[in-house]
Amino acid sequence: MSRIPAAPLALGLAGVIPFVWGAVTLLWPALADWGASTFGSRFVGPYIQLFYGTVILSFMSGVLWGFATKASGTRAATCYTLSVIPALWTFFMVGGGPVSSATNLFFGFAGVLLLDIAFWQWGLTPRWWLSLRVLLSGIVLICLGVGIFL
Repeated sequence: MSRIPAAPLALGLAGVIPFVWGAVTLLWPALADWGASTFGSRFVGPYIQLFYGTVILSFMSGVLWGFATKASGTRAATCYTLSVIPALWTFFMVGGGPVSSATNLFFGFAGVLLLDIAFWQWGLTPRWWLSLRVLLSGIVLICLGVGIFL
């Protein structure tokens, strides 16, 4: 693994803000009340995490698809197949209650991290990719865990 360039790091960290905000508003009800009255109830607590999480997990399918274009032969077919799993997982597994949806998103993000590791090991990603993904996935999993376990 290598040093993460500034732009992907900054954008990646900005991209976890909705997960962090959701966790913080679950932990501090007064902040959740303020957030709901200011932004709307969809933008606090588990709701922002679940809505945004479905978008990001599907986005990760597209990212992996892009990396699959660097592969050839049977490896390419494998990579394209693996790349659609996060979007399909989101479609079929997220949509029940907040705890079950958060649990399924948690496993979805853990699973995409495993796919990131595989694509990185196959040399399809930038060298810094895994450093970024471990950091961002760790933050997302902790934040989703707040909604699951509290």
